[in-house]
Amino acid sequence: MPALPPLPRRRRRTRIALAAGAAVLAVPVIAAVALAAYDWNRLRPWLNEKISNAIDRPFEIRGALSLTWRRQGSGDGDRTWRDYLPLPHLLAQDVHLGNPRGMRAPAEMAAVRQFAFALEPLALLRRRIEIPVLRFDTPALLLQRDADGRNNWTFHRDDRPAVWKLDVQRVVFSKGTVRYIDAMTHVDASASVDTVRDAVYGVAWQLRGKWNDRQVDGSGRAGAVLSLQEHTTPYPLAATLNVGGTTIAFSGTLTRPASLTTLDMRLKLSGPSMARLYGLTGVLLPETPPFVTEGHLTGSLGKETSLWVYDRFTGRVGASDIGGHLEFKTGKPRSRLSGQVRSQLLQVSDLGPLIGADSNASKQARGEEAVQPGNKVLPVETFRTERWTAIDADVNFKAAQITRDKDLPIHNLETQIHLKDGVLALKPMNFDIAGGRFTSNVLLDGSGRVDPNAIRAELKANASKLQLRQLVPMQGMQATVGEINAEVALRASGNSVASLLGASNGDMKGVINQGSVSKLLLEEMGLNLGSVVLTRLAGDKQVRLNCMVTDFGVSNGVMQTRLFVVDTSEARIDVAGTINLGNEKLDLTLRPDAKSVRVISLRAPIYVRGSFKAPDLSIDKRAVALRAGGALALAVVAPVAAIVPLVSGGADDTAGCPALIARVRGKAAP
Repeated sequence: MPALPPLPRRRRRTRIALAAGAAVLAVPVIAAVALAAYDWNRLRPWLNEKISNAIDRPFEIRGALSLTWRRQGSGDGDRTWRDYLPLPHLLAQDVHLGNPRGMRAPAEMAAVRQFAFALEPLALLRRRIEIPVLRFDTPALLLQRDADGRNNWTFHRDDRPAVWKLDVQRVVFSKGTVRYIDAMTHVDASASVDTVRDAVYGVAWQLRGKWNDRQVDGSGRAGAVLSLQEHTTPYPLAATLNVGGTTIAFSGTLTRPASLTTLDMRLKLSGPSMARLYGLTGVLLPETPPFVTEGHLTGSLGKETSLWVYDRFTGRVGASDIGGHLEFKTGKPRSRLSGQVRSQLLQVSDLGPLIGADSNASKQARGEEAVQPGNKVLPVETFRTERWTAIDADVNFKAAQITRDKDLPIHNLETQIHLKDGVLALKPMNFDIAGGRFTSNVLLDGSGRVDPNAIRAELKANASKLQLRQLVPMQGMQATVGEINAEVALRASGNSVASLLGASNGDMKGVINQGSVSKLLLEEMGLNLGSVVLTRLAGDKQVRLNCMVTDFGVSNGVMQTRLFVVDTSEARIDVAGTINLGNEKLDLTLRPDAKSVRVISLRAPIYVRGSFKAPDLSIDKRAVALRAGGALALAVVAPVAAIVPLVSGGADDTAGCPALIARVRGKAAP
């Protein structure tokens, strides 16, 4: 029997293959038709259970549920192949989503009037619920994070894998309300959201609430589509907020919304004092006058640490300019602030709030209680050491020039600000002044380890080669000018500038040589009445200052003169007494003595007493009366001799300046 020809066999195989292919294609089509015609309301209990298991929290569709096949679209111009693939599209009414089990919250996480999402069917076989686009209509949303970092917007558990996994790729917002509660940053605020037509933003919102117990309100805009999986897709954000008088304005993007990380924005801040930012950010900054600053802020928030970078910022604090680069890194045992701050022109008055030395009116303007007594000069405002242990810092500060109401010859100030475990150090704090150099080290221990109610302070400072002419300009000064050298070493315990100085111990020494001083001032201090009259008639002039030496011993806030002499070419003034830094009282006695003959000289001691705020100058009336009485007695016997008690014959120059300078420096005289 002859064999069959091969061609019909091939045709039969082709028909079988076509039939099989048609059956394969028909199955999903039939399934799609069946799914579309199926009454999905009967499937709600099963969906509620599976989704609840997938996200490990309550989920319930309480209203009608329907399904259609629809091609997805991102709506933001950034499309992928998924956007052109028809997927089952579920539309649910009255949907409720709870919080993770074990989390206490004032309300469920979400209640949505209409909830629409697409499903990837094949992913269901792998126990994955993949939702390319999730749409909310009139949602009431609660976002919450506890003090331990656990939040309700992360849909998985770290301790064990879920049987079902939820993968939401994009979220589309519409009109509704959002409440955000964050125990880590102490935020409890609510926003009402509405849709807008804008090329960049899709929703606008109004905000009210509290941030670190301060009232917060403001408004802003955000993108309509939030991409949770595409980490490179920027989500636009812009807002202007007022928090307890501090204004915060920013615009930028969030590129990893699922974990609230990677912020990139332009930030502008203004307020009554930088110290107010502590309640908002946890960053410890000093008390300042009103400020404004603007720069580029980037943030990367992790589970254990977060890094914030404020780069290329500029601004003003009071009348001073600032700029630089700062980094703030959170972590254990403490957060850390580092960077560099620069100022071209620093106003002295703007430094007052750092130590509470500004006026009561200035304190009230920056929201502080007016605590400075009217009869006190030294600042009594206490340091807030309870905040010092919350952060470590290593910041370099430089100021090119420092001014006051009249120019103060200070330039090139530089200090390194160290704060670690409650101990603040300015090492070093140096600057050029009056042609010389001032160097110092300051230590303030606010850790409370020694005394929980006081700061332990140490100051070591040295001033070298300061030019008297630049420091205290005088009219008619000669070409030869004085040079100032000084040393200060103090240690104390207290909780304010006043209490620290009032309990200080140490030494204060200083030397001025080869300067000049007003002749009229010297004559008046020596009570040389005749010379005062002649000087006023002939005009004042400068008298050569051989030297001025000072040596104070400081014990429990009382400065006791060990040596205080002003030596000029025409007079010598010896000063003795005390300066009490605790009660701000002066008790000094000046004993002037002329080096040449003076006519009608009363030669009486001068007393400087009273408070720092209102010092009082007086003369020894008894000595004046005795000398005047002697003149009257001689006038009765011999009128010509009556002038003798009023003539000063001059002092012997037995202790010259080299010996005085050697004495204050603790060396033998040359």
